[in-house]
Amino acid sequence: MRALALAALLIGLPVTAFAGGGFDIVVPGRPGVPIIINNIDASYTVIEGTWGLGKNVQVQPTIYGGRYVAERQPADVGHYYPTLGLRPGYGRLEVEPSANRKLPKPAESYHQSWGAQSAPLPAQMDVPVDPPPVILAPEINEQPRRPRPRPRAEMPGRRPG
Repeated sequence: MRALALAALLIGLPVTAFAGGGFDIVVPGRPGVPIIINNIDASYTVIEGTWGLGKNVQVQPTIYGGRYVAERQPADVGHYYPTLGLRPGYGRLEVEPSANRKLPKPAESYHQSWGAQSAPLPAQMDVPVDPPPVILAPEINEQPRRPRPRPRAEMPGRRPG
């Protein structure tokens, strides 16, 4: 009995190893949102060879069915590239008004200006209204400082004591 169970196990193991090499049917998770693989809309198609998508091995899957989707604008939202030949998918609707329409009244005039200047100098009380061409500044030290006499020990040629 044990030998029969072991034989069934050994026969069944290789079969399960080959189970991952079949095909897959792609069903989108949300309606209206396509599944795009290599610029091909693979929604509701049969795909073979997707085992590399789940591992670190890059294998190009074979897609049976599907339709080619031309490259559109990059996924960056808010950018428009005119070289692609496509109109932007957002923006305002430009409507040219007729020439004989009633014009609005003109806006009132508005003017604003800015300026910069140095801070005003402090008031000087000593300067006369009409000063002479040369003003003599008073001397601060009227009596020059006399040098202090050195102590006897520091005089040159003398010995202390």
